[in-house]
Amino acid sequence: MKSYNAYQLKLAMAGLMVLDHLKIIPDFIPDQLALVFHLATRCVAVFFAYMLVEGYLHTRNVKNYLLRLYYAAGLMATGNVLINSLYQSKDIYIGNNIFLTLAVGLTMLVCLRNFAEHTRKQQILQVLSVGLLTILGAFLTEGGYVVLPFILITYLGRESATKRTIAYGFLALVLLAMSYHPYETIEMTVQMMLFNADWLFILVLPIFGLYNGQAGPRTAFSRYFFYIFYPLHLWLLATIAYFL
Repeated sequence: MKSYNAYQLKLAMAGLMVLDHLKIIPDFIPDQLALVFHLATRCVAVFFAYMLVEGYLHTRNVKNYLLRLYYAAGLMATGNVLINSLYQSKDIYIGNNIFLTLAVGLTMLVCLRNFAEHTRKQQILQVLSVGLLTILGAFLTEGGYVVLPFILITYLGRESATKRTIAYGFLALVLLAMSYHPYETIEMTVQMMLFNADWLFILVLPIFGLYNGQAGPRTAFSRYFFYIFYPLHLWLLATIAYFL
């Protein structure tokens, strides 16, 4: 039932994201509930990655879109440094910066632009550039080893939902295998696989079934809400944690 536009789903994902970040406040929620929130929110980052590809395919000005993401990433990094410096006495640390991950992802798509129209040599350079960005981004950005491959799959599979879904499933299996490590008991092994649950990004698929393909309202608020909400809610939670 495709009943919701991109703006409505982004608001829902933003609200869901907060649940996973409540653990910033020590002892605010029980560990088991924190784990449930952690599992339920594995779909959030990749949903915004999907919306990034949608935005890339429909934006009139890719350059402005890219600069906006890098600008937001820079502001977030600066704010994180300030917050971490102010609250270091209580070991409060904010390292999140999904803006940088998305900016790198969009840079990858720009590198692939007009691929079929280029010469063989240019295509090789495009592929090498994307490969290098993917490898570096996997180590240097938040969730890059999941989000960046997801962005490539979403873009390259944009003409076939079936092939795209199969590729998502393969990525999930790879991540599941990477999360597996045998411990003393089966219970402990499963618990660690749930803690390292990036493979559960696949939970985003039912959400795609709700998306009607429409952007929603085109206002300054709808465009910049997430750019403001994402860093502010993290910094607010860090502030609460410090004073409590």
